[in-house]
Amino acid sequence: MLALRKLSTLKSSKFLSSFAIHNTICTSATIPGVPSCTYYDARINKAGREGDFDTVQHLLNKRVLDGFFHTNNTFKFINTSNLSTLNDLLETISRLDNYFARKCSYDCLIARLSKMQCITEAMRVAEAMVSEGRVTANNATFHPIINALTKKEEFDEAWRVMDVMKSCGIAPDLTVYNYLLTGYCYTGNVTSAAGVLAKMEEEELGADTRTYDALVLGACRAGKLDVALALVRRMLDDGVSPLYCTHAHIIGAFLKYNYYEQAVEFVRSYAGRDMKLDAENFGILATRLITRSKFDEAKELVKEMSERRLTMGPRLKDFYELHVRSDGLR
Repeated sequence: MLALRKLSTLKSSKFLSSFAIHNTICTSATIPGVPSCTYYDARINKAGREGDFDTVQHLLNKRVLDGFFHTNNTFKFINTSNLSTLNDLLETISRLDNYFARKCSYDCLIARLSKMQCITEAMRVAEAMVSEGRVTANNATFHPIINALTKKEEFDEAWRVMDVMKSCGIAPDLTVYNYLLTGYCYTGNVTSAAGVLAKMEEEELGADTRTYDALVLGACRAGKLDVALALVRRMLDDGVSPLYCTHAHIIGAFLKYNYYEQAVEFVRSYAGRDMKLDAENFGILATRLITRSKFDEAKELVKEMSERRLTMGPRLKDFYELHVRSDGLR
């Protein structure tokens, strides 16, 4: 907490955002033959599966000229059974016409490989990007790799990747450290989490909503609900809006220890500020109460959801019709 208090007084780092991969919604995607993200993804993947990398090169250049970002599906033809085509794809990317096309393609390919848990290959692409010299790797390039490693709890390897970043002149940003912090908090490694916080303070990176979320997660998994609640209050005092999942961590922890009344009180205490958040919190709690056969408590919540005009999912709607609305008609 002391480290966090110091961190929160520091100016947050600016993200090195360069040509991020977007899942852009294209209004023309449903019209056959009309260029769109979906249009280009489909044709790039078809050409890639057929080994036609001249066509892949043409399409990667053309989509940028037409103003369509790469998506998570752009290199879907790459999978664990055809990694041998990586050489051809890297050669293709290196021949693209302009910086933007090459940068987007490298970052997109790294994201694809990281999602496939092919970390060695993802690092190979990052190194090729750096060695090419015509494209600048940055934090956004390495985010998918660090994220994948911390989710697998391969923290030593994540630190080694950070060393590679530093050797390339890239100072790890707040997002990189947040991935590590979240991973350590999830596993309950308090000592290592404290070390990450200390490093963040040393680097003057500040703290954002993901930083707080990781700490709330760690407190909940350690059973320290008073600390988790204090952190949420601190977030609000500092003007940082908690994520939906931050509330979900606390709701889940209350239920884990059978603190049903406290869970309901927590949800109600934050009601009335954000209808989407209310629908999420009330919905999560009511659904889990039903799962635990706490029907009386669940009935009160779904009744309140109806009174507050909150959106219910199909399961809660059915429960409301069967157990609340029908009772009122009798």
